[in-house]
Parts: sequence; structure tokens; C-alpha cells
Amino acid sequence: MWTVAEIAGKRADVFDPSGAAKPRFGMLYLHSGGLETLRDAPVYTKLLEQHRLACICPHGQLSWWSDRILPAFDAKLSAERYLLEHVMPFFRERWGLAPPAIGLFGISMGGQGALRLAFKQAKLFPVVAGIASSIDCYERYGHGLGLEDMYDSKEQCRQDIATLHIHPSNFPAHILFCVDPDDERWYRGNDRLHEKLNALGVPHTVDFTTRAGGHSWDYFNHVAERVVTFLVKGLEQESRRLL
Repeated sequence: MWTVAEIAGKRADVFDPSGAAKPRFGMLYLHSGGLETLRDAPVYTKLLEQHRLACICPHGQLSWWSDRILPAFDAKLSAERYLLEHVMPFFRERWGLAPPAIGLFGISMGGQGALRLAFKQAKLFPVVAGIASSIDCYERYGHGLGLEDMYDSKEQCRQDIATLHIHPSNFPAHILFCVDPDDERWYRGNDRLHEKLNALGVPHTVDFTTRAGGHSWDYFNHVAERVVTFLVKGLEQESRRLL
């Protein structure tokens, strides 16, 4: 069910649900700073199979999925442009899937990347979810996590966080983000994003109360069913808009 594909010369882990039928929807998953894809996450694999979802997990290094050049990823192409110009077309080439039939989600570094990209490209990604998202990633500037290779300063990095890319009248129709209240490093950034969306009147769903191990795969796996179900329901609603 999981295979390795080369997309524009870069590796991606790809999930094909079993059976001959076309997948219902596609999922684009952005990995965390640990660089783990869903290939070795049985909880997510089971949900992808259960809901008959195709999934692409590109390998983005420590790019933070930004629109900045990270030499370790590519000398000329940002991770964000790579997703838009190469990974998204792969959904159509392989499965005949195109927006709005593609959900976007990620964990930690990937969660903030997913939310930022959806805020910037709301029409392409009307359904998005972030798990334990590292919204205030600028707080890790200077810690050798790739940010200092893309931004000239901590403040320049802060200006590019997901919270500052929200458009008050052009936003994804279905937004979910969740974080364990014991996740001390990233909880406040998620709460700030929640406050900003409330202030702008942007509908969204949050879960800041579920405890399941802090910033760990125990938590990521614990919320998997809720997150995938949210994404599927959102995609179903978007598909009915076209009828």
C-alpha cells in the first residue's frame, strides 16, 4: 500500500488504498522536524485505507514548508513552490484528483506549514488540519533547525508565521488545529492563532483539552481518527458544492 515515488527528483512516500476503485479523496501530509512520514504510522495507514484515501508524504528536509530557499532541500526551489508546482499535479497524474478534493494536514513543523499554506492558498486547500503545530516557529530561530538558513533574523521569521497570513475574507472553509495542553513549547502559539481567527470571525475548530502525552507520537496517534474524520467530512462537503 505504501510505495516510494520520485516527484521532480525528490522522494515522496505514497499511499494507494487497496482495490481497483479510484480513491475518494487525496491527502497531502507534511512531516514534522523529525522527518517521519506516515509510512511507519499504522494508525494513520489504517485510517487512509478505511476511508479509501490516496496520500502523498513528500520529504521536505528542515524547510518548515516555507516559500524560502533552503539549500539542503533545493538550491532554487522552495518547499512551498515544490508542493504547488510538482506535488499537487502528481495527484491528478496518478489518481485523477484535483482541488478541492485534496485535504492538507501535518504534524508540528508540518502542521504550521499546512496551516500557513492553506491560509495563503485557500481555494486550493479549503480543508486543512494542524496537529501540535509549531506556529511560533521563530522561537526556534538560531537552534540549528534550518530557520537561520532561510531567514535573516528572528523577526523576519516571525513575519512569515501562519498567524500573519490569515486573510479576513479569503480563508479555508474547514480549519482544525489541536494541541495537547501539556505541550508547553507550542501550546501558546496555537492559542494565539485561535484568538486571531476569533477576532477576525473566521470559523474554525480547535481541541486544546485532550491530553495524551504532550508533544509525542502518543498524542499524534491519539487524535488521528478525529483529524482524518474532520478532513474527510470537509472534503465531502466541498464535493457537494460542485453538484
